[in-house]
Amino acid sequence: MKFKKVLTLRTIVATSAGLTLASSSFVAAVQVAGFLSGDSAWLAILIAGVFCLAAGMCFSELNDILPSAAGIRLYFGRAFGEKAALTVSLLYMLVVMGVVGAESYILAKILNYAFPSIDPLIWIFFMLASVTLMNIRGIKIAGAFQDVITYGLLVSVMVLSYIGLEKLDFHLAAPLVAGGMDNLFSAVAVGVFLFVGFEWVTPLAEEVTESRLISKGMFIAVGLLSVVYSFFTVVMAANVPREELVNSPMPQLLFARNILGDAGVAWIVVISLASSITTFNAGLISVSRFFYATAREHALPAVFSKISMRYMTPWVSILAVFAVGLTLSVIILFTGKYLVLVNMAAAAECLVYALTGVAVLVLRKKINRERKFIIPWGPVIPLLTTVVFTLLMLGVFATDPYMALWMAIGLGITWWYVSRIVPVLKEKHKAGRVSRRRNQNPESRSQNPE
Repeated sequence: MKFKKVLTLRTIVATSAGLTLASSSFVAAVQVAGFLSGDSAWLAILIAGVFCLAAGMCFSELNDILPSAAGIRLYFGRAFGEKAALTVSLLYMLVVMGVVGAESYILAKILNYAFPSIDPLIWIFFMLASVTLMNIRGIKIAGAFQDVITYGLLVSVMVLSYIGLEKLDFHLAAPLVAGGMDNLFSAVAVGVFLFVGFEWVTPLAEEVTESRLISKGMFIAVGLLSVVYSFFTVVMAANVPREELVNSPMPQLLFARNILGDAGVAWIVVISLASSITTFNAGLISVSRFFYATAREHALPAVFSKISMRYMTPWVSILAVFAVGLTLSVIILFTGKYLVLVNMAAAAECLVYALTGVAVLVLRKKINRERKFIIPWGPVIPLLTTVVFTLLMLGVFATDPYMALWMAIGLGITWWYVSRIVPVLKEKHKAGRVSRRRNQNPESRSQNPE
């Protein structure tokens, strides 16, 4: 059974940008500003965006070679082998869903500030349940919703940034003072988080009207995000004392209250709700397709490959993402360890992007076919992507030494699953297939002699 090819460029851009444009991204943005002197956060964010564009080119070539809902799992599988590919892909999938947990915590803090009488869990459940129902009803409905919210959110953030800049009389004190290369390097490493998940539109390759739209959509999304994040972060850090921003899980609310008072608080509550909804919606769209494709390859239980006959959506996978997202949201809400997930996502993102550059070079030799998209300048950009993101991953570990341990534990768990559980699932599928063949061909059954 196949998905409907209904997604256009507009929705691809909205999905790619929407997954990254989260309330937790503003927390990462002020962490970037905290590393740097003056008003130079824009420089680190733009550098991170350029590096992500290079990674996007690698994803584009891989998507052109192997367009599939399996996305990075398929790319890495052909390049490095199934075990390594599935281990990294599962870890990355869990990290992306972990971003939902961090997002829920930040949203709960903002809503609790605005509506202290309402339990944050009610908001979280209602939002997740609403987005889940939309996704089950169909990708076209979820995609249209994603378009409206994402583009409205981008415009709203830019307008709020302009108002903040106007309050400064359109003057920035030191826009080019970074405070040293070490600080800039650390800022860029964390800045990668601002773009985490932009490539998760690749699992939608089987639902776009044209496969080339995936590449174009990723490039446009990274470009838009680079501009929006740079503008908002610089203005936010220039209006509010940096110490207050860095130590707060809701810096955007402090900024809005500073420039517009109660009206700013109301505005940022709406923005935070919208950004969280886009993150959950885009995450459900993309990660559910990853679940579906992985189950289709018998690396997850077969139930995750079920598709609704009425709506043509992977409804079991969508419900699974809802359940995991809700569980992680509750855990982060009660522990408050949201920065662990921010740094973990940045490190995992760097690992995946570094491997993507290697995968391009390997598959250029393994798969010889005509391609619509080829990265220019031969191996230069894939090699640069691999080296840069490996260094940035080490930069994240240097910023938070415990992150290397968490990464090792995560890889160990997913490797155990791939080594022990996946073979059982594949053997079960093989036995079931043999049984079905025997039932369909009674003459092939062995008969007991009388």
